[in-house]
Amino acid sequence: MFVSDLKNKYIELYGKQDIKVFFAPGRINLIGEHTDYNGGYVFPCAITKGTYALAAKREDRNVRMYSENFSEDHVITFHLDDLSFKKEHGWANYPKGMIAKMLEAGFEMPHGIDILYYGIIPNGAGLSSSASIELVTGVLLETLYDLSIERMDMVRIGQKVENEFIGVNSGIMDQFAIGMGKHNHGMLLDCQNLLYEYAPLHLGQYSLLIMNTNKERTLASSKYNERRKECESALNDLQAYADIQSLGELSPKEFEELKQYITTPTELRRATHAVYENQRTKTSLKKLKEGDLEAFGELMNQSHVSLRDDYEVTGKELDTLVEAAWKQDGVIGARMTGAGFGGCAIAIVEKEKAAAFQEKVEAYYQSVIGCKPSIYEASAGDGAKELTGEVVIQ
Repeated sequence: MFVSDLKNKYIELYGKQDIKVFFAPGRINLIGEHTDYNGGYVFPCAITKGTYALAAKREDRNVRMYSENFSEDHVITFHLDDLSFKKEHGWANYPKGMIAKMLEAGFEMPHGIDILYYGIIPNGAGLSSSASIELVTGVLLETLYDLSIERMDMVRIGQKVENEFIGVNSGIMDQFAIGMGKHNHGMLLDCQNLLYEYAPLHLGQYSLLIMNTNKERTLASSKYNERRKECESALNDLQAYADIQSLGELSPKEFEELKQYITTPTELRRATHAVYENQRTKTSLKKLKEGDLEAFGELMNQSHVSLRDDYEVTGKELDTLVEAAWKQDGVIGARMTGAGFGGCAIAIVEKEKAAAFQEKVEAYYQSVIGCKPSIYEASAGDGAKELTGEVVIQ
């Protein structure tokens, strides 16, 4: 498919020809899971699959939205003077929330807008389709209304949409990775102070593969918020004995000295993951800079075990997929990525063995789960931006 195909659909829907085209990627997290809202480090990268948006301004204050992914919903229409969350608007609440929060932040949008969306991120796969639609909306609003907005401010507004408009108490990693992505780079982000560092992803003879369980997971209805509350409770226990604002401030040594004060076994396991995963994430940057992919792969493996046993966010599908990956020749590391409860895993695999890896993992997963996973190569791409010229959608 080409962007010109989407333009033809846009003209069919809205009758306008003066169309601008925008793109925001999805993201994977290389390591550092459930550390962002615990004040720790994450290590994501944007990917080259994402959400396309075609848009043009209107003369009135109506907003019309259509998604090729949810064509059965037809065109959803609302007014700039009523940007309240409406359950019946489904997917459109994410871009609607972005408009609402940008207006709330003081940005002026005197006229309405017509938008067509098309995403090639599987919904519910844990590759951040919601943050992708938020940021592509932010970039198109920035461009069409000639707004002056720092990219990190847009990232923060995207997080506000999730937290305050949608009702998911998520951290900032997804919007950050999608807003700030850089071609062939990962990003180490300190979620406590939002300082970040780009790290080149030189995989050499290896490929980075995304493995989709094809089990959808929905953050708002999962146990995500429950995990966050458990970590907050553990932090509260520790704050009686240590001057800290987040679990991410603790080194493993400091945590071992304090963990006796956490009052329940469940909260102890959650905090153990948050602290040790944070350390793994910081170590990962060092190992990648040194070119030690084998050590990085081992940290990925440790991360998955911790997410399975201490944080309990994997589930049968993700564990089956990752454990199948571990058994294959040429694999140096595999782990779930994203919030868990379904969604995707990633693996680093020797390029010349990737085809055999895919065949064997698919067969094993189907024998256990009853359906095939989707496996494809990932590349680190740029963050949200306007597109010019003809573009092939892959």
